[in-house]
Amino acid sequence: MKTNKTAAWLLSIMLTVQSTGQMYFTRNGKISFFSKAPVENIMAENNEVTSFLDTEKGEFAFVVLIKSFKFQKALMEEHFNENYMESNTYPKASFKGMIEDKDKIDFNKNGNYNVTVKGDLTIHGVKQSVEVPGSITVDDGGITASSKFKVKVRDYNIKIPMPVINNIAEEIEISVNCRYDPYKKN
Repeated sequence: MKTNKTAAWLLSIMLTVQSTGQMYFTRNGKISFFSKAPVENIMAENNEVTSFLDTEKGEFAFVVLIKSFKFQKALMEEHFNENYMESNTYPKASFKGMIEDKDKIDFNKNGNYNVTVKGDLTIHGVKQSVEVPGSITVDDGGITASSKFKVKVRDYNIKIPMPVINNIAEEIEISVNCRYDPYKKN
């Protein structure tokens, strides 16, 4: 149910802009993060990322339900949702932006293209402008977008209590991998 509401919300954002290009879509993109800290490394994965890509305009949008991140330890997942991300108050993170160098991508030809994506990343209710490197791979009508970048926890007003300050890194590495298929309106 939550995934359908999230997809509908994202679709409404993308459809508010008239598009003449091909729309691509996924409901099972992957975002993971890694925190390397002196006491303990923390990793989590979310395989329920909803995302759209408009190849004509080079627009990207995605939504991530925070509670869909899975950890190796249940206690980490609980602390992440309750203490740090406050998932009941801030249930999702989102990104909306543009491929800055879209003209060097031929979406009709198989290939791998290094790109820069610029836009607004919203985490924990805080919107920040970001510019990140990424790659677009076109293969037989499908498109894969991937990126790896870092965010500072304090930039998104995520508070780390003093007793566990050494358990969580100040910068978190985020990896994104979304495989898109052509979007078909029902």
